[in-house]
Amino acid sequence: MEAPRDGDDWVGLGSDELPVQAALAWAVRPSCGAVVLFTGTVRDHAEGRDGVEHLDYEAYEAPALDRLRAVAAAARTRWPVLGRVVLLHRVGRLAVGEVSVVVVVSTPHRPEAFEAGRFCIDAVKSTVPIWKRESWRDGADWGLHAADLAELGGG
Repeated sequence: MEAPRDGDDWVGLGSDELPVQAALAWAVRPSCGAVVLFTGTVRDHAEGRDGVEHLDYEAYEAPALDRLRAVAAAARTRWPVLGRVVLLHRVGRLAVGEVSVVVVVSTPHRPEAFEAGRFCIDAVKSTVPIWKRESWRDGADWGLHAADLAELGGG
């Protein structure tokens, strides 16, 4: 995934390792003194399950990209001072410790950056059609918890 040449939103979905450092660097702007980076990484356990070995992510690509754009737009509506917004998600098999999602936002001041970053990751997790299958020592299972973006008060 490469940063866009135009615009201030970078959304993407892909199977390659996510460009965390590039996303962070891209979000920096002269008018923004606050840049918040969130990365979600695969952990070795889930609720009620120890020994998670890997996750498999699948997405309905076109709607997922549309929803990522909608999350960025909703964040901009709530925080018009946003400089840049990065929302990247990985699909495919990920091992424990690998980055599955990257959210970066920049704003002139830190309160809005922290609030917008939190809103973005929560909206991505709850509204983008991406499915996660956890595999652990004794089995595997899918989870899906999508909700309408409007339910988050974002747009």
